[in-house]
Amino acid sequence: MLMEHVDGEDKGKTVLFALSTCGWCKKTRMLLEELGVEYDYIYVDLLQGAERKEAIENVEKWNPKLSFPTLVINDEETIVGFNEDKVREILG
Repeated sequence: MLMEHVDGEDKGKTVLFALSTCGWCKKTRMLLEELGVEYDYIYVDLLQGAERKEAIENVEKWNPKLSFPTLVINDEETIVGFNEDKVREILG
């Protein structure tokens, strides 16, 4: 599963699972960029076949409801949906 990388300050492994058409996903990306955080992201809806299946299985590990955005921090903390306060608290 190939993720896109955005350079910034290393605040731990930060991975965003998003949909290309999701406004809340876009707001989450904009917030991460405003905070200057290094992160990886993938648009699950643009994937196909085995790669899409792998991405969905990854999201379901952290968010069984499979909703977006799903932000995973250091393979420990999950933020589901757009939650500016929590993102700022953990990564700000």
